[in-house]
Amino acid sequence: MGFLDKAKDLLSKNADKVDTAIDKAADIVDQKTHGKYASTVDKVQDAAKKAVADNTTPDREPPASPPPPQG
Repeated sequence: MGFLDKAKDLLSKNADKVDTAIDKAADIVDQKTHGKYASTVDKVQDAAKKAVADNTTPDREPPASPPPPQG
């Protein structure tokens, strides 16, 4: 098992804790910047949570590409 596999395994076992850490980090940034960058922080927070979710789901085949347009 390679390093990335181990990291993904740990991430999947602790996804709830990672999400909580992401929330806390976002709150700290908002406090330190007095909410000046709140919308950017929210976007980064959402992206980080999506990355966690994407890396904790079982590997799936990518969706089939749509058929080429006829014409």
